[in-house]
Amino acid sequence: MASILQIEGLTKSFGDLVLFKNLSFGISEGQRIGLIAKNGSGKTTLLNILAGKEPHDSGEISFRRDLRIAYLEQDPQYPENLSVIEACFQSGNEVTELIAEYEKVIDSTDHSRLNDILQRMDVLQAWDYEHRAKQILAQLKITNFDQKISELSGGQLKRVALANVLITEPDLIILDEPTNHLDLDMTEWLEEHLQRSRLSLLMVTHDRYFLDRVCSEIIEIDQQQLFQYKGNYSYYLEKRDERVSAQNAETDRANNLLRKELEWMRRQPQARATKAKSRIDAFYDLEKKAKQQQQAGDVRLAMKGSYIGNKIFEAQHIYKSFGDITILEDFNYTFARYEKLGIVGNNGTGKSTFIKMLMGEVAPDKGQFDIGETVRFGYYSQDGLEFDDQMKVLDVVQDIAEVIDLGDGHKLTASQFLQHFLFEPEKQHSFVYKLSGGERRRLYLCTVLIKNPNFLVLDEPTNDLDIVTLNILEEYLRQFKGCVIVVSHDRYFMDKVVDHLLAFQGQGMIKDFPGNYTEYREWKEVQDMIEKERQDAEKQKQEKPKPAIEKPKDDKRKLTFKERKELEELEVLIPQLEDEKSALEAELSSGTLSNDDLVLKSNRIGELMEEIDEKSMRWIELSDL
Repeated sequence: MASILQIEGLTKSFGDLVLFKNLSFGISEGQRIGLIAKNGSGKTTLLNILAGKEPHDSGEISFRRDLRIAYLEQDPQYPENLSVIEACFQSGNEVTELIAEYEKVIDSTDHSRLNDILQRMDVLQAWDYEHRAKQILAQLKITNFDQKISELSGGQLKRVALANVLITEPDLIILDEPTNHLDLDMTEWLEEHLQRSRLSLLMVTHDRYFLDRVCSEIIEIDQQQLFQYKGNYSYYLEKRDERVSAQNAETDRANNLLRKELEWMRRQPQARATKAKSRIDAFYDLEKKAKQQQQAGDVRLAMKGSYIGNKIFEAQHIYKSFGDITILEDFNYTFARYEKLGIVGNNGTGKSTFIKMLMGEVAPDKGQFDIGETVRFGYYSQDGLEFDDQMKVLDVVQDIAEVIDLGDGHKLTASQFLQHFLFEPEKQHSFVYKLSGGERRRLYLCTVLIKNPNFLVLDEPTNDLDIVTLNILEEYLRQFKGCVIVVSHDRYFMDKVVDHLLAFQGQGMIKDFPGNYTEYREWKEVQDMIEKERQDAEKQKQEKPKPAIEKPKDDKRKLTFKERKELEELEVLIPQLEDEKSALEAELSSGTLSNDDLVLKSNRIGELMEEIDEKSMRWIELSDL
């Protein structure tokens, strides 16, 4: 496979913090690479460097000359006054920049470059850009193209940004957490879309099912170094374990040798020092190697659990709606002791609203939640990152607890506790504003858990957390001696943590399913198939043979004479307009027209496209009568 991107000796640091050093790897045509690293290791920074949004300290980045790149940022931003379709022309990709250049030339008196621009627009199929944009947006369930960016939810905004990436069919797509804020249906649609395409891909994601099914190679940044694995996420897990075990075994041998060398160094007479210099140098090399013990980042979250009684909470005849959107309708539920419940559903079905009602942040329209006296909530919300940026990491935790009781006779200081959350001592004394997005999430999770809750409510806890922290959190939740409610779009996380689901299906419909997400998905596919077969059978049963002369239905208005005449004229006129448009496009591509003719015919094409759309809509309207 031909190489499209090559990176040699890439280094990036912020002050004294070195994110990565001398990274070297390449991307070939059709290669799909997943990038894995702990939070704060520079994943997003590396993607920003490759997308040209950040500089690097040293190293070389070489792109194939004609390479087209599209970049999906973790938190895309657009001017709030733009409409959805206008945002698709503000993405700064090659096609939108060419369209802007074309419009600028058309509006100017200098048309010397117009012929070249028209040829490039033909090559890039720029004339059909808006049509393709609307097509992709519709597939992503964005149908109100005139809706303002300011009115979009986080999930809708992510889908608009994703459409901008996919419209131009680039050679290389760089994706930073593409599944954040996407509901499960959209995540699975994107997964299938990328599996079918032939494009090259470099991606950061915490969604391990997505990673496993889409990527064919994994690269990991660990201790400022890069490790490559020629396989998917499952293969990576296996080979990484082998690498860590081998590295730890080597370090153990170095430690054993170090102890012997240390004894020798202590016994060594001063007079022999010059004769044993090589051995002294070897001692310091061993000492350095012994300190390189591979840490898997074990976050031991086994905390002392506070007592929780038999009564947890009861939802009694809960009603909630926002205008025409029904969230809950006469909802009743009794939560059991030690229950681990997952909540799934598309964006807008009311998952987070349900959680906020339980936590008392939003009042139901009718009904109530009766919560047990012994319940102590630990609430991790989507928008709970309200830290003082000028505080140090250690101070944030010490403000909650100086000492944390583990419940087994052992206690941890706030500093020791933070180390279990992968905050090294130097990081603990850093200010909060210096933390990456994932590190801030990890700190927030820490502040929730150290309060010793017996009922954890986690609203999208997986967003921005690295895979190492997710693994540890999953292990903790499985062993947690209390109750858990998790709202998440992370299928892998849900499968490992919950024992049953509430599936929010929209308009107040909620399915209580006894199993994890994969089991629910399999059940749903069977139910959808049964329902489709039932509808097909019902349709066939209702269909009757048509008489030779079909009588007009009484409930369908007949076309007037004028409308029938108009329909006949449209059936002749629309093909004529299409033929004229095709002829003009051929003339524009011929290279034989003068500049004035080019301008006139370009303007005429625009008029024709509008007229064809208008006439076609009218034809559809009349045909349905």
